[in-house]
Amino acid sequence: MMTNLFSIFDPSTNMFNLSLNWLSTLLCFIFMPYNFWMIPNRFLVFWNLIMNKLHNEFKTLMGNNSQGSTFIFISLFTFILFNNFLGLFPYIFTSTSHLILSLSMSLPLWLAFMLFGWMNNTQQMFYHMIPQGTPNILMPFMVLIETISNIIRPGTLAVRLTANMIAGHLLMTLLSNTGTNIPSYFIFILMFIQILLIILESAVAIIQSYVISILSTLYSSEVN
Repeated sequence: MMTNLFSIFDPSTNMFNLSLNWLSTLLCFIFMPYNFWMIPNRFLVFWNLIMNKLHNEFKTLMGNNSQGSTFIFISLFTFILFNNFLGLFPYIFTSTSHLILSLSMSLPLWLAFMLFGWMNNTQQMFYHMIPQGTPNILMPFMVLIETISNIIRPGTLAVRLTANMIAGHLLMTLLSNTGTNIPSYFIFILMFIQILLIILESAVAIIQSYVISILSTLYSSEVN
């Protein structure tokens, strides 16, 4: 029996007293090799088209210093997108709705960007602290504000992904729990609303993976 509404985001799936919740995150590594040996079909052609568009867009954002770094962000986009869609299936653990996973992706990326920037482009990193045209009296405040905004970047990336994934799942759960307490002629209306919410969540899954990868690319372009 569910005693806490938020326990739906951490179900007790286990076998031989081993927690199997996070194994759903590893399913992407099972489906990935299919692209290398499957006969090309419409889905693979469409997916390759999306990857090429993302590669060109990331390369434009990063400039001439990309040097293959765009594949890191394409892999990040693919991983988040797969896990977001996987969470829409019933009885499957939504790993992207947990700060443990989202922080484990955003924090190492941010640390790598900061270390690379301060070790190789120290002068440029100082330039980012003070925007051009800032009055002398406001320079200490701008340095403080820019430092704080830079430090909280991995947290904002993680919370953005987690909050958006939790909000939709929580709303669908609340509506589905009311199905036993409403008259039968309202069931069809409830089913229609749930279908609309699933479509909305599918769009959110795509948008959030795109936003996270784009913001990571922009953060990377600042240190080059």
